Amino acid sequence: MSHNRLFIPGPTEALPEVLAKQTDYLIGHRSKDFTALYTGIIGKLQEYFETEQHATVLTSSGTIWMDITARNIVQKKALAGVCGAFSQRMAKTISDSGKEVDTLDVEWGQAIKPEAVLEALAKDDYDTVAIVHNETSTGVRNPVGDIGAAIKKEYPDIMFVVDAVSSMGGNYMVPEKMNTDILFASTQKCFALPPGLSIALYSEEAVERARTVPGRGFYTDLVGIHDYYLKKQQNPTTPNMSLMYALTYQLDRMLAEGAKARHDRHEQMAQYTRAWANRYMEMFPEPGYESITVSTIANTQEKNIGDLNKELAKKGYQIANGYGAKLKEKTFRIGHMGEWNLDDVKSLLWHIDEIWEQ
Repeated sequence: MSHNRLFIPGPTEALPEVLAKQTDYLIGHRSKDFTALYTGIIGKLQEYFETEQHATVLTSSGTIWMDITARNIVQKKALAGVCGAFSQRMAKTISDSGKEVDTLDVEWGQAIKPEAVLEALAKDDYDTVAIVHNETSTGVRNPVGDIGAAIKKEYPDIMFVVDAVSSMGGNYMVPEKMNTDILFASTQKCFALPPGLSIALYSEEAVERARTVPGRGFYTDLVGIHDYYLKKQQNPTTPNMSLMYALTYQLDRMLAEGAKARHDRHEQMAQYTRAWANRYMEMFPEPGYESITVSTIANTQEKNIGDLNKELAKKGYQIANGYGAKLKEKTFRIGHMGEWNLDDVKSLLWHIDEIWEQ
């Protein structure tokens, strides 16, 4: 099977030695060996993110945390910031759960600002705010730290949930500094692992809120997940321990690199990609709010991105077209997350220049 180097916004490239960790022998998920594995992972997550909040790893995609938010955190009504396809999904998930949700809509490519959130909160009685940190479809990085500070200052009882699926593990982030009650991600993006696990950091207040909300389900029950870990130091349902072998190994590598150094490496790749994009086209996100893990570029030259990817595949590379009918061919996306470095990005862009004869 041929292999293209994945410069898409996930799944991203996983190192062979990381993939190889999945071949370790299986163990009982109710054994002391699994308890040691899992508690080790939890401890490493808390160390990497410099947090005293609770951590958990579920066998699921990150999207499950949209359902957990809807079924555990929203009591009656939520405010969801919408600036792209994935923030739109968060709002729909809350609505589909039978809870009320209002959307704070901004033009795709624009960021959600703290003042806009406060203005919206003043108009109604909300118990939850849900924001996507890194909107993967538009390449916008919302200022969730500033938003969290504003919410907690003016509305301390409102729960703040952040989807960091395509930024957590790339961006430097500390839940307490961001004032998040739930911060969640998937392993196939900045963690540079295969898909199949979700990671979340959550506050004690989030658990207490969940205890007041009926209809939490079983697989999506935050109280059940939390209480089972306190009692057994394990997952309440059968976990994918093969992926956890890879996760604990990768967390060791991430800790060795350091969260701030990892952030700086992603920043370097993003800045170089932005400079390249602005030389030939332009960035799609509002200036100052660009992602450092995925660059969404406005296709102002009206290049055929599908054809570009066919040519890149001949050279062993793959990038991503614009997300969905709204942005396909109008934008394209370069994922520079996980294990890639500046030289890797330079190589990719050199090949694009060669193909486009720039």
